[in-house]
Amino acid sequence: MKTGIVKDWQYTEHNMGAFHVESPRRLEAIYQMVEKEISFPYLEIEPRAAREEEIQFIHSPSYVNAIKETSGQERVMLDPDTSTSSRSYEISLLAAGGLIKAIDFIMEEKIQNGFALVRPPGHHAEASRAMGFCIFNNVAIGAEYLLRKHGIKRVLIIDWDLHHGNGTQHSFYDRKDVLYFSTHQFPHYPGTGHWSETGQGAAEGFTINVPLSLGKKDNDFLHVYKNILSPIASDYKPEFILVSAGFDIYHADPLGGMEISAEGFGALTSELLELAHHLTQERILFTLEGGYDLQGLREGVKQVLLQLSGKGEKPKINATASAALEKELEPVFETQRKYWSV
Repeated sequence: MKTGIVKDWQYTEHNMGAFHVESPRRLEAIYQMVEKEISFPYLEIEPRAAREEEIQFIHSPSYVNAIKETSGQERVMLDPDTSTSSRSYEISLLAAGGLIKAIDFIMEEKIQNGFALVRPPGHHAEASRAMGFCIFNNVAIGAEYLLRKHGIKRVLIIDWDLHHGNGTQHSFYDRKDVLYFSTHQFPHYPGTGHWSETGQGAAEGFTINVPLSLGKKDNDFLHVYKNILSPIASDYKPEFILVSAGFDIYHADPLGGMEISAEGFGALTSELLELAHHLTQERILFTLEGGYDLQGLREGVKQVLLQLSGKGEKPKINATASAALEKELEPVFETQRKYWSV
């Protein structure tokens, strides 16, 4: 089976201003790379608009209506970093709907795996609040759709974006049917994601945060994913994996301080594909979150796609942790051993 790619130039019609980093240029760069450099066969998926009731799996009706009312207006500020343009409501429905359609294609075995190349991103969006360039929480809506419409019992969301996905965490903080795993620069925007944030009530232990200080390299991230995520995922036994893929951990990203190379994104993807192979019958879907260096987006997304398609080289990056990382991870391991076999 092929890899699916959700792609639609309409996504470039959401525009928060000429000087905003979350710019249509991000997808223009990625789409041009896909059209010129991706030679393997893939299935291009034309997205559909998510229905309002699907958006309301996660977001309050009043919030959805407030975003709907921005339609046709040149600019409405939702928070200091986030605004709408005239078609942002429709494009945001298309972003969430792109994930939903890719999920359907994977569940119907039309594709083996996929990457939803959509915008606006989603993981900061709260139930009733836009945040951090995000309007609707695409990945959270996708997880809820899997549970409600496809009878999936356990979804694993992996978030490697530079920033903690506060909205995704809060969507499932008291739930055991979605396990949220995040690596992120800390302290950094939005200020959430401390290792002590582990879930609530009966779902304590089903939120895993791995806060990292700046400067972490390919081997450091791979160490975390092999030695923390992998055993937890094996214990949890998800039936579907969703990945919030942010490329702002790239070494040249203007918003971050991490040191990931393009090859590092390939290595992380290879590690996640191993989990999907052993745990979810290969069912894994990536969705675009952050990433603001255009070269990093082009090269990083390309490496992910090459791994998803089986055309990428076997990554040669080792997973040896630096001494500094081992020290940082001590409280994470101590906390997670209460719940999982790490």
